Amino acid sequence: MTDSRHIEAAIYERLSRVIDPELGRSVTDLGMIAAIDATPTDEGGDAYDVTVHVELTVPGCPLSETITNQINGAVASYPDATLTPHIEVGSMSRDKLDDLVADLKAERKQNPFNKPGIKTRIFAIASGKGGVGKSSVTANLAATFAALGYDTAAIDADIYGFSLPRLFGVHTQPTNLNGMLMPVTAWGVKLISIGMFAGADRAILWRGPRLQRSLEQFLSDVWWGEPDVLLLDLAPGTGDMAISVAQALPNAELVVVTTPQPSASDVAVRSGLVALQVPMKVRGVVENMSFYEHKGEKLRIFGEGGGERVSQQLSDALGYDVPLMAQLPLEPELRETGEAGRPAVLDADGALRTDGIGAEFRALAERLMGA
Repeated sequence: MTDSRHIEAAIYERLSRVIDPELGRSVTDLGMIAAIDATPTDEGGDAYDVTVHVELTVPGCPLSETITNQINGAVASYPDATLTPHIEVGSMSRDKLDDLVADLKAERKQNPFNKPGIKTRIFAIASGKGGVGKSSVTANLAATFAALGYDTAAIDADIYGFSLPRLFGVHTQPTNLNGMLMPVTAWGVKLISIGMFAGADRAILWRGPRLQRSLEQFLSDVWWGEPDVLLLDLAPGTGDMAISVAQALPNAELVVVTTPQPSASDVAVRSGLVALQVPMKVRGVVENMSFYEHKGEKLRIFGEGGGERVSQQLSDALGYDVPLMAQLPLEPELRETGEAGRPAVLDADGALRTDGIGAEFRALAERLMGA
């Protein structure tokens, strides 16, 4: 005969596999399971009412339904008796939440991406000038990584010209967990941007020190967990933010975006030459808007050869191979779908497209992760 204590212990063990989607830890490790009560409903001990008392980190947690559904599933998976689960949802006390946040901050210790043994691959997406599609490349590349199964995060480091919230259809603010922010997740990507905060629709007039501080906060005041991939959408050019990224994330790899015409490629070279002065490797070059395909013919609307020129000049200047990693087509859908809040590499269900732009970005993502 199964007793209540046996069932409660077995369910607790099952709940240890339920992961909080924001913090990336099990609900038991986080202290979110306050109690489990199993009460027999028949004399034979074959049926039980099971009540799980859940304490969320914040009242009205946006992912509370996801968490409770996972808890219900874990309880229902118990095989030895008929269980009727009840989930009672509350929120942590102030003292308990303070202790949890203190533990998480102590474990993270400022910038989590510089600690020894970090597995995260960091790609900083740069361009010499605006208008070459750098943010669109960042958004679609991030969505591709996520669709391929990588735990993916993205920071909108273009403080003056932020655009990732629009490209991902984000209209909410990050959850504030006692001074620690939870990134907003959209299309499988964990995101943070100054554009998610109140007042960001006004012109931002910040000088260098405040820009650097904003990056430090994005890195250290946001709970990222330990993603497989982190992408940074840099501001165009070689200004303060590019230097701050190199200082804060010396293990980052630079990906330079250009278009085919000389006016863009000549300037793009300068963004890659930052690597001569800071400890950052240039991983490769992406040529955007390389061609427009019309009735099977590739029309070179913006000329050709820009990506090859940037690749060759950076290879010569830096003394190592900086390959041209992709030549992406000019597709109106990339703009139309992106402005509607869905990266164009994904279909309406969030799956990676297997043709066209989806295949191009998949090849780029796989090449970036290949070394």
